[in-house]
Amino acid sequence: MRAVLDVNVVVSAALAPRGAPAEILQAWLDGEFEFVASELLLSELIRALAYPKLSSRITTSEATALVELIRREAILAPDPESVPETRSPDPGDDYLISLATATRAVIVSGDEHLLCLTEVLPVYSPAGFLAMLIEARGSK
Repeated sequence: MRAVLDVNVVVSAALAPRGAPAEILQAWLDGEFEFVASELLLSELIRALAYPKLSSRITTSEATALVELIRREAILAPDPESVPETRSPDPGDDYLISLATATRAVIVSGDEHLLCLTEVLPVYSPAGFLAMLIEARGSK
């Protein structure tokens, strides 16, 4: 399975080592799914990690290491140039929809603008995606 992790999930994992986002990152590192990223996603992550409210809790070296880990280990897909058929109420999220659609991946996000699209797109909350991963572990 492939998943596009929204930046809010990655940041949450960096902030709280005990929670669904952190468990999802660990599951990715353990090979339970493929993390699909793009340069746009990495750029958004770099910007988010530089916000004062985050940079006071995540050091520059930790932020750099996280970005480099994703750049090195994730599937780096080209940034989609097309506008998705299904659009988010927040146009800033549309690239995630395009990326997931182009790579046949699900989206994992805590963002209500994406979670409201679950009827038409494979979008999961971190808790929902983690539950799916745990269920898949049990069926092996």
